[in-house]
Amino acid sequence: MARYICASCGTVHEITLSRWKCDCGGMLDLDFDRKGLDPAAWPGYPASIFRYAETMPLEYEDWKPVTMGEGQTPLIVLDGARAGTYVKVDYMMPTLSFKDRGAAVLMAKSKVLGAGKVIADSSGNAGTAIAAYAARCNIACDIYLSDATSPKKVAQVKAHGAEIRQINGTREDIAAAAQRAVAREGVFYASHVYNPYFYEGTKTYAFEIFEELGRAPDTLIVPVGNGTLLLGAYYGFKELMDSGVIDRLPKIVAVQAANCAPLARAFERGESVAAPVQNTGTLAEGIAIAAPARAPQILEAVRETGGEFISVEESEIAEARREMSEKGFYVEVTSAANYAGYLKYVKKEDETLVIPLCAAGIKSE
Repeated sequence: MARYICASCGTVHEITLSRWKCDCGGMLDLDFDRKGLDPAAWPGYPASIFRYAETMPLEYEDWKPVTMGEGQTPLIVLDGARAGTYVKVDYMMPTLSFKDRGAAVLMAKSKVLGAGKVIADSSGNAGTAIAAYAARCNIACDIYLSDATSPKKVAQVKAHGAEIRQINGTREDIAAAAQRAVAREGVFYASHVYNPYFYEGTKTYAFEIFEELGRAPDTLIVPVGNGTLLLGAYYGFKELMDSGVIDRLPKIVAVQAANCAPLARAFERGESVAAPVQNTGTLAEGIAIAAPARAPQILEAVRETGGEFISVEESEIAEARREMSEKGFYVEVTSAANYAGYLKYVKKEDETLVIPLCAAGIKSE
C-alpha cells in the first residue's frame, strides 16, 4: 500500500486527490513496498518507461491506456574526440522533453484517483507534458505559465487542449497562483515539483542508462532548477544499488545558470537549505528557479554522491548551444547550459560520463 511521508516532520498521509503537501508545509515523499530490482525481467515489458513498471506503485491497467511510448531514448557517444562521454537524447519523446517520463506516471495516477481536472504550473516543458497526458487521459487541464514563456511552448500547450493561465511575475509567483486555484477549485495539483509520483517516472532515466551501458556511469552531469531529473536519476541509481545490481552511485555534477543559482551558492557555503535568490535573467528558462522547493533533497543527493555544482554564464550557454548544433544536436537552451557545464568540468581520462539532452531546440525561441 503506497502512502505519502512528509520529508520534514515524518507525518504519514493517505494518497488522495487533494493532498499535495504536508500540513506543516513540508514536501511529500512516496513510501511503498519497493521490491528488489530484477533487470532480467525488464525485456518482458514494452519499450517505454513502463519497461520498469515493477518498480512503480501502479498496476498494468493503470498505465497501459496512458503511455505514448515515452522513454528508451538513445545513449550515444558525444563525438570521436571525447572518449567515454555520452549524451542521452531525451528530447526524443512525445512532447520533445524528458518531462514526459514523469508526466506519464503522474497522470496515470491522477486518472486512478478519479481526477476530472488537473492544474499545473511550469516554465514550459512540464506544462506541455502534463497537458499532453491529460488529453490522453481525457482529463481537463489548466496550465499556469509566465507571460514570458517561449511562444512555441505556449502553442504546444494550447495544441493539447489545455487552458493557459499566463502570469506576470516570478516562477514562484506562478506556482503560488496555481496553488491558489487548486485550493479554490478543489482539483488535483499535477505538480512536477511537489508530487512524488513524477519522480517515479524520471527515475527511469537511471534504469535506461544502466541497461544501455551495462553498468552505472562514473558521472552524471545534470541541469538543475527544481531538480526533477537530478532527483529522479538519484532515486533510480539508489534503487539499483539498494537491490545489489550496482555497488556505487554515480557522481552527480549539477549545472545552474550563474544568473539564477541558489543551489550552487548553498552548496558552496556548505548549507543544507538554499536561500532564495533574485533571478537576474537567464536564457535557460527551464532552470530559472530562484527558490527550489526540494532544495534540501537536491543538495543532499549531490553531496552523497561526492558531486559538485557548476555555474555557467549566459555567453557560455549561447556558445555551447552553437557548438552542440554543429555536432548535430539542436537542443533547447537549458540543455545547452548543461553542455556548457560539461565544458567547464575537469574530466578524468578513464571517466565514463553521461549528459542528458533534455529538450529539443525547436521548443525555444
